[in-house]
Amino acid sequence: MIEENNWVHFKRDFARFLKFERGLSDNSIEAYLHDVSKLEVYSEENKLTLQQITSKDIQRFLIWINGFGISPFTQSRLLSGLKTFYNFLLLEYDWESNPVELIQAPRIARKIPSVLNIQEIDQLIHAIDLSTPEGMRNKTILEVLYGCGLRVSELVSLKLSNLYLDIEFIKVEGKGNKERLIPIGRQAIKYLKIYMNEIRPHIKVKLGQEDFVFLNKRGAALSRVMVFIFIKDLASKIGLQKNISPHTFRHSFASHLVEGGADLRAVQDMLGHESITTTEIYTHIDRDYLQSVITQYHPRS
Repeated sequence: MIEENNWVHFKRDFARFLKFERGLSDNSIEAYLHDVSKLEVYSEENKLTLQQITSKDIQRFLIWINGFGISPFTQSRLLSGLKTFYNFLLLEYDWESNPVELIQAPRIARKIPSVLNIQEIDQLIHAIDLSTPEGMRNKTILEVLYGCGLRVSELVSLKLSNLYLDIEFIKVEGKGNKERLIPIGRQAIKYLKIYMNEIRPHIKVKLGQEDFVFLNKRGAALSRVMVFIFIKDLASKIGLQKNISPHTFRHSFASHLVEGGADLRAVQDMLGHESITTTEIYTHIDRDYLQSVITQYHPRS
């Protein structure tokens, strides 16, 4: 029989549940376990066993967490993680109740993501030194990031076997190992073909890395950090004042589609959002843009 306060055992089983039942990535699993560990520390400080924790204890835990200056967004995500943990205990161990179930998450102001305009994207791409193999690879990466709206994790894990360029589609593996097909534009296809035919064949590919599209100098799959670094370097090179990352190209992709009149459901499918609510953020960007146009050009504004 398992001790009711055996956090190590429950966290280990929870990790297995998240991996094999929910299909989550290692990074996501680590985030969930980190949330549970915070509650573990609090319970030990207050001499509570896992089974003794009530809704009032969770409320006190949130006050305790708030004392560390943790943002409402992080608190909300933490609560969501703990709900999942207790639902796992209900399912696997016939736990009596979920003390997090009725706890209301802090209200979060919806943050409008930063986007790039077409001119800024062109400036970044034109700033790339195409005299090097890495330069042509990086240009291709930006064309694919912006042309398909990929997450950086989806970009670096993109496979040659999942490119269907003849019908102008690619297949990516998103969050929770969910696959989706995304249309790819002719500009991105053009540079993918140049990279694959003229640059990639000259790289000595490491064993087991043969199917990855984007490789580093040593023939291994490109890391997310390397993509972050070269994008930051390009922004600095052109004197861009915005704080950008690979995800900015994804935001820009979606925002420009919505501005152009694209159906929101279609944008949701391409981005791989589970909820249309997540995609609706880009309608707010569009309204902000329209408001700025009125302010700038209307004689009564």
